[in-house]
Amino acid sequence: MFATPAYAQSAGGIAGGLTSFVPLILIFAIMYILLIRPQQKKMKEHKAMVAALRRGDQVVTQGGVIGKVSKIKDDAEVEVEIADGVKVRVVRATITQVLSKTDPAA
Repeated sequence: MFATPAYAQSAGGIAGGLTSFVPLILIFAIMYILLIRPQQKKMKEHKAMVAALRRGDQVVTQGGVIGKVSKIKDDAEVEVEIADGVKVRVVRATITQVLSKTDPAA
């Protein structure tokens, strides 16, 4: 007599399965554009800034300490002078900003 909802429903084929994945794909694309790409760009800029450190540059560390680079120890360490005669060894990755760059020697 009356058709039950199960019989009245059309069969979900490939098109029905594909349309259910479209919102998921769109969400991933939006997350990539808004979050992942800018973060990768920021990390790349920070890495280049840290690699370009030279003796005499005035820097700010993650802890908010401002000092002048007095010696480049190795790939992972920098010696920063924070006051007259006070030198601190700092991990290179913890330098967040270069306030003033020194000119290279001629």
